[in-house]
Amino acid sequence: MPTVSSVNTANHRSTNFGPHRKNAAQRSRSDSPYQQRTTERDNPTQLVIKQAVDHLIRQLEAGQSEALTAYLSAMARFHRYSFGNILSIARQKPDAQRVAGIRTWNELGRFVKKGEKGIQILAPLMGYRRNRKDADREQEPETKPQPALIGFRIVYVFDISQTDGAELPEQEHHVSGEVGGSLDRLIEFVSKQGIELEYNERIAPALGVSYGGKIALLPGQSKAETLTTLVHELGHEILHKAERRTMTTATVRETEAEAVAFIVGQAIGLEMGRASSDYIQMYAGSAALLVESLEVVQRTASTILTAIRPEEAAQPEQFRAAS
Repeated sequence: MPTVSSVNTANHRSTNFGPHRKNAAQRSRSDSPYQQRTTERDNPTQLVIKQAVDHLIRQLEAGQSEALTAYLSAMARFHRYSFGNILSIARQKPDAQRVAGIRTWNELGRFVKKGEKGIQILAPLMGYRRNRKDADREQEPETKPQPALIGFRIVYVFDISQTDGAELPEQEHHVSGEVGGSLDRLIEFVSKQGIELEYNERIAPALGVSYGGKIALLPGQSKAETLTTLVHELGHEILHKAERRTMTTATVRETEAEAVAFIVGQAIGLEMGRASSDYIQMYAGSAALLVESLEVVQRTASTILTAIRPEEAAQPEQFRAAS
């Protein structure tokens, strides 16, 4: 069947920023995964990202801090989409919940309402590209050309609110406050990353602390709070043990980890209560820092969600190449 996309964390998880204080800039452009890109002229996805970030910054500078939370919420709902397409959806329709193309909606028994405007995103254009080194060589009969990404094309998707028709089945994982098997799978994922996990009362009043290769959690938390605390500290482990292009502060790193916890918690149906203004700390007047923070936060949250929600692995990735 076609598919469509879709505890209070106000307290800081950790008061110990020691493991994350050093965050040196990359020595060369090729060393950084965030800099291996073509120009906006060559890569339309970079233009999409720039338009979305410029729009977000205008809202932030106008005092609309909830706009950044809306972008993080979009990352929770559409985390299997590419980074650029998530930003594009959030910019054009911040309240979008579940999106799909016209054909998919029709197959699900729903139809786009007359006069509705589509949400523009980019889809990968696949083809066959011949290697120049082999241009003068005769290919063996058994050799098949390999598909390659040759560009992108504009496609339009529509939110469920823009359609009428048959009711869709509820997604089972959207049960407020219940973690189900997600916590057990998260603990297993942490172990597979070679990260030691312990419960220690001595870290109080912090709910969790990341030491770099080791995470300590305060015992006695609810399952929902334990999950979001562990995601927060795992976010530190994934985000901040590697070098970054842009120098970051302890406040930015703490906010990034909290944003990962917000996205993951919201995606599995937990009630995430956090002031919208808190996330503006990832901006701090720097557009470069904001876009880098949003990108690494989205990638980290998507990695964790794929690990703790086994149904994700069985679904095709949505426009993943358009990133």
